[in-house]
Amino acid sequence: MTDVRTGAGAVVCIPTYNEAENIKRIVPAVLEALPGGHVLVIDDNSPDGTGAIADELARADPRVQVLHRKGKEGLGRAYLAAFAWALEHGYKYVFEFDADFSHRPEYLPPFVEALATRADMVIGSRRVAGGGVENWGLLRRFVSWGGSLYSRIILGIPVQDLTGGFNGFRREVLERIGLDRVSSTGYCFQIELKYRAVKGGFRVLELPIVFPDRVHGVSKMSGNIFAEAVVQVLKLRLRASRSLPGPTGK
Repeated sequence: MTDVRTGAGAVVCIPTYNEAENIKRIVPAVLEALPGGHVLVIDDNSPDGTGAIADELARADPRVQVLHRKGKEGLGRAYLAAFAWALEHGYKYVFEFDADFSHRPEYLPPFVEALATRADMVIGSRRVAGGGVENWGLLRRFVSWGGSLYSRIILGIPVQDLTGGFNGFRREVLERIGLDRVSSTGYCFQIELKYRAVKGGFRVLELPIVFPDRVHGVSKMSGNIFAEAVVQVLKLRLRASRSLPGPTGK
């Protein structure tokens, strides 16, 4: 494994709300996959004690940091707080990552390498050759597939998996896509990030992942979140486009 693939300069951001069963397992697994990287847990004051478990992990390993928030404000706000923290602390590569093992840690080393060599944003894609899902019901498959197709048509961008949440960014992307203007907080947050990156002229690369259903805990997906995404995608398309600068030279 090269130095890049160990995760040097990378931080994996893991938002949590009631993930006590998962957090004590996922953090060590991520650090095993990226021994040179760091983990940031963003906990929204979980009533099940997830934040306290994360603090214990941080005391035991300096590669782990915890960002405590006062309450549940949505996935998008948690990630925006994490991005601001990561930029402030000088990380080169910033990842979004679920706590429930739906995102597999073994994908992280090649994702870091891709960011270091040929991409500005990497998407863990279920909809390119080699990607897929496991143990999903028919309704969930339809909602996920339909959400990506609908968004791709409305927004007019070529990304196949617009709704996926396993994404990595070079810091330059987060600095230049206008995070202060991101308006989505739920399901549409991931769509808006990809839309802004593509429209900003950045190199967006989809790499295949297999996405299993969670083993522990309860999915945060709801009808309200999906409905918000439908409306928000239209707003993104209809909003007056602002020119976003492309990536800086390396």
